[in-house]
Amino acid sequence: MLRVLHRRLSDRTDTDSGVDVRAPGQRVNPNVRPGLSESSLRVPYSRIRELAEMAMGMEGVLKLYFGESNLPTPEFIKRAAVRALEEGYTFYTENAGLPSLRRAIVRHYARFQRVELDPASEIVVTASGVQALQVALRALLDPGDEALVMTPAWPNGSSIVAMANAKAVQIAQPLQGERYGIDFDAIERAVTPRTKLLIYTSPSNPLGWVATEDDQRRLLDFARRRGLWLIADEVYDRLYYGGQAIGEPVPSILRMATRDDAVAVVHSFSKSYCMTGWRVGWLVARADLAKMAAEFNEFVVSHAASFTQRAAEIALDEGESTVVSFVARLKENRDLCLDAMTRMPRLTVPSPDGAFYLFPKVEGLTDSFEFCKRLLFEKKVGLAPGVAFGAGGEGSIRLCYAASLEVLEPALERLSAFLEK
Repeated sequence: MLRVLHRRLSDRTDTDSGVDVRAPGQRVNPNVRPGLSESSLRVPYSRIRELAEMAMGMEGVLKLYFGESNLPTPEFIKRAAVRALEEGYTFYTENAGLPSLRRAIVRHYARFQRVELDPASEIVVTASGVQALQVALRALLDPGDEALVMTPAWPNGSSIVAMANAKAVQIAQPLQGERYGIDFDAIERAVTPRTKLLIYTSPSNPLGWVATEDDQRRLLDFARRRGLWLIADEVYDRLYYGGQAIGEPVPSILRMATRDDAVAVVHSFSKSYCMTGWRVGWLVARADLAKMAAEFNEFVVSHAASFTQRAAEIALDEGESTVVSFVARLKENRDLCLDAMTRMPRLTVPSPDGAFYLFPKVEGLTDSFEFCKRLLFEKKVGLAPGVAFGAGGEGSIRLCYAASLEVLEPALERLSAFLEK
């Protein structure tokens, strides 16, 4: 009897798993090779990562393709992680993250954005900013839905949309004089009955563009009027050069939104605290979305690592002087790179107000990936190709100026020599 039951269970598989159900005793054709899902095949591989994989097999490359500093995580954060391990932060936490970290995030918004949030219902800690975006989009999109994505932009947003069997509709931000803008007419024309949300990034990766208060007001009005979700990637909000003082953040969309608005903000510890490898981020959202995102955490990672959450809490509570010093250093690097690149042939270089990227247009360039590949192999300088950032990106290249001067200065000299050939 047990043998019969075992055979029947092994012959039949659960339809919820996505595997075909076979009748008892039915044999599988050994010549048929199961394939991958169509939705997974529609997700393009990151052209930045493709180039980086080439560079990682080479020696002596000046690496400016990834969005990270080559500075290590500050010592006080590393010590906090060690203490957390010693204190027993090695067990499961709530799906939404440590309550103490969520309270620290609420204090952070009260201090820097003058926004009041509920740590229990509006904050979800995640294993990185990209995972915050992942759970938010999976909670909002059904197969066949459409998401408007303002580009050029970090490619992961459009890719996550595709992973949800939805369609990313990219709306290029035009360069208007020396500053990028928003084509609101194009956004309005792009709306269809299947449109569910709009994603924008401020400060922008790769543009360095920062949404003005008028931009934010118009985006929020658009979302309200059209009945859409507005997803703001504010990961770089502390890396801002347009404030009255170094370290002043970019105003968050949360300053304008109400608790009832269909608004979500994606954030991360990676950029401002040099914690890219730690993988800790958060989502601020309306209570219904936050609840669903926390539940989705269970099926993705359960929660961010307990001891890294504790270290992230210390970063928020004790790291302000570190952030201010970092932003001051970034501004010096930005000015150095702007001065050098504006004197290089073929380049048009918009001045960024935030983040840590320059995104110059290269005169006559039609294949930015091939350009960056040649630069890598001929000069051992690693930049990111503009094509990786979606509509409006081709013809440009991205340089991350968060590196030390020991990397930036020779990289700029080699790029200039490459362009002069």
